[in-house]
Amino acid sequence: MKKALEKTAEYAIIEAEIRFALPSIRPLRPRAAPARALPEAEIPFPVLTKWGKAMPQQNCTVILAAGEGKRMKRDLPKALLPVLFKPMLQWVLDAARAAGAGRACVVTGCRHEQVEAWLAEHDPEAETAYQPERLGTGHAVRMASEFIRAHAQGGSVLVLNGDAPFLGAAAIRGALRRHLRDGNAVTLISARLEDPTGYGRVLRSGPEGPVRAIVEQKDASPRELAVREVNSGAYWFRQEDLLQILPEIGNDNAQGEYYLTDAVQLLIRKGRRAGACPAENPDAVLGANDCAQLHRLNALARDAVLGALMRGGVDIPCAEGVVIGPDVTFGRDCCVLPGTILRGHTSVGQGCVLGPGTVLDGCEVGDGARLDAVRGAGVRVAPGARPAPFTVLR
Repeated sequence: MKKALEKTAEYAIIEAEIRFALPSIRPLRPRAAPARALPEAEIPFPVLTKWGKAMPQQNCTVILAAGEGKRMKRDLPKALLPVLFKPMLQWVLDAARAAGAGRACVVTGCRHEQVEAWLAEHDPEAETAYQPERLGTGHAVRMASEFIRAHAQGGSVLVLNGDAPFLGAAAIRGALRRHLRDGNAVTLISARLEDPTGYGRVLRSGPEGPVRAIVEQKDASPRELAVREVNSGAYWFRQEDLLQILPEIGNDNAQGEYYLTDAVQLLIRKGRRAGACPAENPDAVLGANDCAQLHRLNALARDAVLGALMRGGVDIPCAEGVVIGPDVTFGRDCCVLPGTILRGHTSVGQGCVLGPGTVLDGCEVGDGARLDAVRGAGVRVAPGARPAPFTVLR
């Protein structure tokens, strides 16, 4: 019976992967509504009823976006700062939805009105919970307790940081798969870094065994500092375990804050199983605390997007000054020349040449268009169009 249930869970998650996977490059077609999760954003996995039948459960996602980001010295909340023109919070929301991780609740705090207004305009399906005082990650998740009770009954809860844009859907799905397979109370998403300095180390019982502790760098012994597996700050919790342990998290520390990592340790002390699933991409743990680190995120994202496009057949003979957002799509046989900037959900048809010096935001470019030093926002470009250089499309 156990093996049959595990197999059913595996098939359900694989089906979700296929359903939510979106190609980076595709031919031009009429724009459809953004890919969304199931109506209740469920990943169905089996739970036995008293009749021995498998019934679907709900999962949900809590995204922590209450931080101020003082070192950024910006007027925007940190989670709304853009990486490749796209707010970090939107990266996180998109990854959770692509993974089929359930309805999302964004925990807001500093400048919460800005985050809530942005969500109302750009992602109205997301719910919010307000953290009036910034008292740590454990306290932030506690603010979403009612949402968790309502949307993950008998299921699992994904907790993500709103300023970690590179944790992708594959890592989220992989962690859920392991979470279900091993019957964990909590499964943290980890990464193995060449230089783990500054990160909490994941200590296991054996090379691939369950987690026995998360140790912060300042508290780690020399032997523990040599561990290269680190905590990303993203977790899958079994709902009932999370709700039970949240009130038990204390704030007996120098900052007087309630840390979600303490929830992991408390569950382990109660004899519950904790696991870790390393993300294949070590950049999954990266965030930004100042504008220099934000610049690094932009550089990494830019290189990743351009590399993926070129491997998919887009000709970029010289990448100097070329910046392309992660939601831009191309048809076949396209060429992008220096100084071209493409933002938003711009879609480019087949056989197009863009640049040099073309800037488009949320445009739809028809097949065979040639846009040399052209600018436009939210416009449709007819197939075969060849506007004069320095044209502003309207």
